[in-house]
Amino acid sequence: MRRSILALVLLTTTPLAAQETIHSNGNPILADGRSYSTDPAPVVIGDTLWILAGRDEAPPGVNDFIMNEWQLLATKDPAKGDWTHYPAIARPESVFKWAEPGHAYAGQIVPGPDGKFYMYAPVSEAKSDAPDRFAIGVAVADTPVGPWRDAHRSGPIISQRVPERNTIQNIDPTVMIDDDGTPYIYWGTFGQLRGMALAHDMMTPMGREIRVDGLKGFFEAPWLMKRKGVYYMLYAGNAAGPTSDCTPAVYHACIAYGTASSPLGPWTYRGVILKPVSSTTSHSGAVEFKGQWYLAYHTADAVGGGHFRRSVALDRIEWDDSVTPARIRPVVPTRSPQPTPAPTRNVAGSATAFASNAPVPVQYWIKALNDGMRREAPLPPDMWGTWRGADNPAHPWIEYRWAKPVTLNGSRIWFWGDHPAGAGEGVAPPARWRIDYWDGSWKPVPQPSGYGTAVDAAQETRFAAITTRCLRATFDASQAGGATAGVAVTEWEVLAPTPQRPTAAPVAASEPCGS
Repeated sequence: MRRSILALVLLTTTPLAAQETIHSNGNPILADGRSYSTDPAPVVIGDTLWILAGRDEAPPGVNDFIMNEWQLLATKDPAKGDWTHYPAIARPESVFKWAEPGHAYAGQIVPGPDGKFYMYAPVSEAKSDAPDRFAIGVAVADTPVGPWRDAHRSGPIISQRVPERNTIQNIDPTVMIDDDGTPYIYWGTFGQLRGMALAHDMMTPMGREIRVDGLKGFFEAPWLMKRKGVYYMLYAGNAAGPTSDCTPAVYHACIAYGTASSPLGPWTYRGVILKPVSSTTSHSGAVEFKGQWYLAYHTADAVGGGHFRRSVALDRIEWDDSVTPARIRPVVPTRSPQPTPAPTRNVAGSATAFASNAPVPVQYWIKALNDGMRREAPLPPDMWGTWRGADNPAHPWIEYRWAKPVTLNGSRIWFWGDHPAGAGEGVAPPARWRIDYWDGSWKPVPQPSGYGTAVDAAQETRFAAITTRCLRATFDASQAGGATAGVAVTEWEVLAPTPQRPTAAPVAASEPCGS
């Protein structure tokens, strides 16, 4: 009882506990673009589900992780959508005197055996001669909202120098206290995953670090948990390719998982539970709350969102207990109700996209062609492209196929390039291009108004109306000195004569119209 009273006083009096009450109609939880949230770490404390998150603060068009502080979301019933938002609970430099400002990356709050709360936080050391200055510190507080103070004032508990020298980037800590009271910590990124046991003080290493190699496609963002005696490791995977169960594009990530019979493994890969979302990164945490399991993750779905302006989402996890170990069923992402799309002349969204360079190089994503999104500073998976380092195709094409004929009279295409027109390297605008349609054979669209090739702006082509089931754009790639540059397109709209309600592309690919 004394602890409950103390917690209530601290929650309502500490300056760090500034808060606002919000109502969320669905995912993402913070959706209006006033505050972006990322790298969620859920934790259950009493009758409340809390989610620790970082804050993305990158301006529009800036491709960089600008993250200066952590924040919290709390609810007693996710289904009702009522949340308390604590916008700023800690900053790296205010908690750890040895840390520099910024880089408030993915952390986790864990209730300790002493009734206190421990936050494991990756930050950057202000003074270090290590090649990579990321390190993991431990903060402690009497309440989840703080005030937080350094629990290990001599410095980080994990870095490239302690407790064992390493050459990896030491971020993304996840901690679980096992049934016998032993805490276990895992961390790592760029395909390197480490783990070890901690003493009951939640900080002191117990035994050697172990290296994990059995989790297929591990990239980053480990999350350790236990259910019915089985240990589960969720993680962001990026094993990319046209037949991958994770992602076709290497910049994107899925959430995969593995299981083990002991907290330090060995680990066995079990599959994918969340396909790539609208942000290139994927980061998750899972927890059981009032008898239901939930997966917290982030997307780019908030107003003004992007790959560096992400927002936390929450969906249910369902289990298949008919197998051993129990399988995590694929999570189906949900979104808050969206307004009915306005009628549009662009009917590309109802087509299936194809390309001559299939399988497309793994840094690109053919679905970007007609996803309806044009980013100010696109990353490679925000476009279709042909660059593969050398021997780029000279005459590539992209094609839309519809399930039934459509009538068209225009096109808008957005080219991307990192080299000027006439270059023979990198990605450059095409020297020439054209649009053909299928009418028993491939024919040029009639009376085209022109084929512009400038990058980063819509190149519109008007033509006499046609009715077809397939439309193709063919490019003559830029060449110089006997070498050929790549071609890239971030969006290709095709226009009907009159606006109509958008329809989704068919689940099954349309039949080809010819070679």
